[in-house]
Amino acid sequence: MHNMDLPTVDASQPKAIRMAGSPMLENESGPEDEQPFLSITDIMLILGILLAMMFVYVRSRMRREAAPAPKSYSIQPTSFAVAPSSENSFIKKLKTSGRSLVVFYGSQTGTAEEFAGRLAKEGIRYKMKGMVADPEECNMEELVHLKTIPNSLAVFCLATYGEGDPTDNAMEFIDWLKNGDADLTELNYAVFGLGNKTYEHYNEVGIYVDHRLEQLGATRVFELGLGDDDANIEDDFITWKDKFWPAVCEFFGIEGAGEDVSIRQYKLTEHVDMPAERIYTGEFARLHSFKNQRPPYDAKNPFLAPVIVNRELHGPTSERSCMHIEFYIEDSKIRYDAGDHLAVYPVNNAKLVNKIGEQCGANLDIVFTLTNTDEESTKKHPFPCPCTYRTALTYYLDITSNPRTHILKELAEYATDPADKEKLKLMASTTAEGKAAYQQWIIQENRNIVHILEDIPSLKPPLDHLCEILPRLQCRYYSISSSPKLHPTTIHITAVVVEYKTPTGRINRGVTTSWLKEKHPSDPPCLVPIFLRKSQFRLPTRPNIPIIMVGPGTGLAPFRGFIQERDFARKEGKEVGDTILYFGCRKSQEDFLYRDELEEYVKNGTLTLHTAFSREQSHKVYVTHLLEKNKEEIWHVIGEQNGHIYVCGDARNMARDVHNILLKVVMERGNMSELDAANYIKKMESQKRYSSDVWS
Repeated sequence: MHNMDLPTVDASQPKAIRMAGSPMLENESGPEDEQPFLSITDIMLILGILLAMMFVYVRSRMRREAAPAPKSYSIQPTSFAVAPSSENSFIKKLKTSGRSLVVFYGSQTGTAEEFAGRLAKEGIRYKMKGMVADPEECNMEELVHLKTIPNSLAVFCLATYGEGDPTDNAMEFIDWLKNGDADLTELNYAVFGLGNKTYEHYNEVGIYVDHRLEQLGATRVFELGLGDDDANIEDDFITWKDKFWPAVCEFFGIEGAGEDVSIRQYKLTEHVDMPAERIYTGEFARLHSFKNQRPPYDAKNPFLAPVIVNRELHGPTSERSCMHIEFYIEDSKIRYDAGDHLAVYPVNNAKLVNKIGEQCGANLDIVFTLTNTDEESTKKHPFPCPCTYRTALTYYLDITSNPRTHILKELAEYATDPADKEKLKLMASTTAEGKAAYQQWIIQENRNIVHILEDIPSLKPPLDHLCEILPRLQCRYYSISSSPKLHPTTIHITAVVVEYKTPTGRINRGVTTSWLKEKHPSDPPCLVPIFLRKSQFRLPTRPNIPIIMVGPGTGLAPFRGFIQERDFARKEGKEVGDTILYFGCRKSQEDFLYRDELEEYVKNGTLTLHTAFSREQSHKVYVTHLLEKNKEEIWHVIGEQNGHIYVCGDARNMARDVHNILLKVVMERGNMSELDAANYIKKMESQKRYSSDVWS
């Protein structure tokens, strides 16, 4: 962070800063009829001394203010001064532990961090002892000194997030690369980017870092790898990794791989008489933070919000369910804006947790700690410890997603039936046959760890090893569907309950929505861990600017907040521009979300509403069909009135189609070539007049 959290720095400054207004100087000349007390020479001398003192003082002050060491990238607690630079010196850690490989990660959901860990772990096979590092906790300017370690290599596993942005923990590093001009000659590097092709800014961060490091003189050891989360990012990673290691061996003259042995990253301690007050029960950082809540609230310190409304939005004939949930936030000091996101921490289903305990033949109530065997690692535990196995599997670990290949590889060791062992090893391999088997049995048939344990009865891994290799359970983000102007003490979300049948005949349920479905107003209240994530999805600052909103299904969520805000401004007597909504769903009687509210806004003149009900006629009609018909209206808003257009919902098809329609509108109505129209839309994006809040 920039040194904003340094309360101690100013305290050390000299206190004598009153020179310019010193009373002695103010009274120097005395009344006119008295002899001057000082001659011209004396005055010149005093002024010279004062100027010299001021020069010395200013220079020492500047030095002192520049003193807090090189720029630190770690977030320090505000009660302390910045830690000495050796604290976050990855070079020092590499040297003292005899390592030459450092793998940095930029991770928002944990995947890039997981990939980084796998690379660092595998380094041992190639005589390269590795270390995983969070750029936010390192002094990244030290990259210029990595060359002082023989045969050293820096690998970057970096996810692109949002509108081509770096992840939170990589932001300062990317800023440093962009704004600095460090000499990175003799720095050996490789980059693997994590992205999603349904988004416009696919893998922008990985591509930029790979190019920028080369620009600054670094040596690319292996070509840039790009993982696509919309397809099979695991396959992309292992395919890249399989070619990466031979390239590294060739570059450094290493004689091929050593034996592939499974190395445990954490050592197990099971506690017998651990006092209850020292055991984590679901908190994310500070012990007892759920009992003694204190702001500010964030990812490591979520607020336990009471649920005060949970109602069904779908009609009685709908086979699906969509919830309108309101959280009470008055006691939290949380301040939100329409368009922001709410993060919700889910809890795994108790039946699934119990099944894991049964399949592994383990007592889930044993208290344990996993401690990193790598003493140099900043990550001492994989999740808050000590806790019970039940707590780890309920609050901290992801037990419902499809496990990645490295998990199958480690599990294979514990299958007692040779055929089961071979099957797991095959799916973990990088052969064409192995990849096909993994794709079919894990991805297509949609198996999670519970299903794998059920379907391979000879597989009974030790629970501590399972807890070590499973990924962390991530929070889920929802677009806020209310405006603080109307609802300052509550935050609303709109969420479809995820439930579907898998090819093996099982019913899979969304972790968060199936958990939230059971949360209703009660006394004592049902509490849900939440925190706020600010977004760039914002209404125009002036309400008289017209807006078009395209939000089929739950894509309507942020627009409910926008419409509330525009209606509020209109009732206050402000001039409000056209507020136009394109909403689509299957049937008007089944899934027309917030129908009564929207029709009321239409009636009172706040809203112009275009609806598409895809299944109410022989051919399907979507919001994109309505946009095609209303090119005149669209151009009137975005071309003639400098209005804004917003898109929220499915990134894969809808958002892309809307983009193409906009391109057509600008070409036809604005009389532009395709290139000029594309540039016009790019300019709208940069001016925040064309914004998307989309997911795949």
